[in-house]
Amino acid sequence: MKNVKNIYIFILLLMTASCFDSSKPNYQFFPQMYDAVGYDTYSESDAFSNGIEAQLPVEGTISRGWKPYEYENTNEGYEEAKLNLMSPIVVSKENSGNGKKLYEIYCSVCHGSKGDGQGILMKREVYLGVPSYADREITPGSIYHVLMYGKNAMGSHAGQVNELERWQISQHVMELRNKLKK
Repeated sequence: MKNVKNIYIFILLLMTASCFDSSKPNYQFFPQMYDAVGYDTYSESDAFSNGIEAQLPVEGTISRGWKPYEYENTNEGYEEAKLNLMSPIVVSKENSGNGKKLYEIYCSVCHGSKGDGQGILMKREVYLGVPSYADREITPGSIYHVLMYGKNAMGSHAGQVNELERWQISQHVMELRNKLKK
């Protein structure tokens, strides 16, 4: 009986070893895991037999979590935001503290830690003419607008900071401006 078991084990091992070919991969249980099928976002696809273009968003849709910004990226839009756009967040130490942290990350390299336009890039003459907040008539709305779209040599920061963070930065910039005006 013991010999019969050994013979069966030997045959099983022999069958397993004989199926192995180092030049070809073994049987793949889930071939999609080894050779991924990639679909491009706006490419045609035969994934749906009824011809639905599943990759294209429905016309007029808005991404989840994104709120439309009603002011245009023009000088008129800037002036309108400067006059009419008000911060929806309350002035608090928490918002100001978060605004300060974000300001140090994104703004202080050009505008300086005090808002005087003497950031490290200005001192190294990478960018010249960065204005001091004391020299400008700015409002939280105008700061938010510039963070949203950019202005002159400053690019948009809408991709780096969300709506709340833009308002927090605006709050901190107004505090810096008030300290410079004293």
